[in-house]
Amino acid sequence: MSTPSPTQKLNLRRPEVLEQVQAQVQSHFHSELVERLRAVGQISSADKSLTVKLAKEFGFCYGVERAIDLAYAARKVFPHPKRVFLLGEIIHNPEVNDQIRALGIVSIPPKPSDEQVEELRISTEDVVIIPAFGTEVNTRKILESTGCSIVDTTCGDVMTVWKRVRQYARESITSIIHGKASHEETKATSSQATATNSGHYLTLLTLAETDYVCAYILDGGDKAEFLTRFKGCYSADFDPDIHLRAVGVANQTTMMRNETEEVQRRIKAAMEKKYGAAALQDHFRFFDTICGATQDRQDALGKMLADPPDLLIVIGGYNSSNTTHLAEIGEAKLPTYFIKNAAEMVSGQLIRHWSQHQNCAVETRNWLPAGHLTVGVTAGASCPNNLIEDCIRRLFGLRGVAADDLLKN
Repeated sequence: MSTPSPTQKLNLRRPEVLEQVQAQVQSHFHSELVERLRAVGQISSADKSLTVKLAKEFGFCYGVERAIDLAYAARKVFPHPKRVFLLGEIIHNPEVNDQIRALGIVSIPPKPSDEQVEELRISTEDVVIIPAFGTEVNTRKILESTGCSIVDTTCGDVMTVWKRVRQYARESITSIIHGKASHEETKATSSQATATNSGHYLTLLTLAETDYVCAYILDGGDKAEFLTRFKGCYSADFDPDIHLRAVGVANQTTMMRNETEEVQRRIKAAMEKKYGAAALQDHFRFFDTICGATQDRQDALGKMLADPPDLLIVIGGYNSSNTTHLAEIGEAKLPTYFIKNAAEMVSGQLIRHWSQHQNCAVETRNWLPAGHLTVGVTAGASCPNNLIEDCIRRLFGLRGVAADDLLKN
């Protein structure tokens, strides 16, 4: 396949391109066992001592599949020795990112400075992939100034949020972004809010932070204390006495819907109390920008937990926001183990898993009880099926059962 000119508009989703990479993508991430299990919902050992239930919705979403396809297609269309770079990680899953690097795609900082770009000598001869989370406005400008070819894999749901916050900025409405200020997607969204140089934003993560802001809206307060509390979470020159007069809620797309809805409900109530119902439209806006795939996975887990298993395995990258929320849902109801791969299930007596409370990996002993046991399994939107298969095989293997034997009939 010939290498296109760096100056031409790229369309890497052409059928002839995707057909060539599909087999490679399938070989790396597909699982026939998981697809068969998806159809039946659960499998049990012959003596019924172990049953594994799989959530109805789990694993890769369309946006993640698209991003991976485009990364593989970029390497196919731009073969060696063409240099292909990736801003940070394509998605939040270590195994997937390892596969991307194995293609010869080089990860660079998600927010490279002018000096770093110059040091890398990125030029018209190079290709840079923007990950599924998107990138900050200034980072894109820096890349465009080099003349390099850009492969943009930003998720459509993320771009919908960008459109909303840009609209807020045009109307002099401050964007209240419900999300993690350090997350790549939230950083990209906040940069969109300030792209016109007239917009402002404030990022909130918790309901406690929301209540603090609501109290400030209603009664004012210590501005210095406010700015210290939210340091790193607001736009340049943000003034709570000015920029909280008119706000619009948006969110990181992988947050929990009920939390985002509660954030907007509390802020709306504060604005209505402050300015009156008749003037609410002038001071408050809201638009539902939760990712559909994120919500589908949360809803599916909720249905599983209506008739709860004995314990839950949540599979995904430890820096994956949507996977983190699945683990939170599970932890509220039953013993839940958030693992990145099957190797974390060391034995029936020991499992390594991520603790969101301690923000580190921990070990739990005697996690897999003897006797009849039902284990629920789900996975975040950035987790490939092959990793889910590995975990299912490992669960049965710890009980001396071959998973293939269970699916023969």
